[in-house]
Amino acid sequence: MIHPSYVDLMKVVNKDVEEGEEPVISSRYSIVMATAKRARQLIAGDEALVPIKTNEKPMSIAIDELSHDQIKILTDEEKAERKSHKGEKGSAASDEDSATGEAE
Repeated sequence: MIHPSYVDLMKVVNKDVEEGEEPVISSRYSIVMATAKRARQLIAGDEALVPIKTNEKPMSIAIDELSHDQIKILTDEEKAERKSHKGEKGSAASDEDSATGEAE
């Protein structure tokens, strides 16, 4: 069995969602896409946000970061808000914001 499980990861991601609201994610696909994106950021040179074990692979590090609530999966509204703020500052909008450890 894989630890943490998809169910555990979805609970971590959706922990701040109040009852009656739509969850940030509701599928395994969203977990896979977010952790894969974060793994690519780590491969590109971003610093890990959790302690790394010897020979740990980027995907395992990304899963650990998500399970320890070190990265956040952004909702569509949060992505749009972030892009509008970046546009106001005059910087190019980017799909990846590695400085804050966020996966969109």
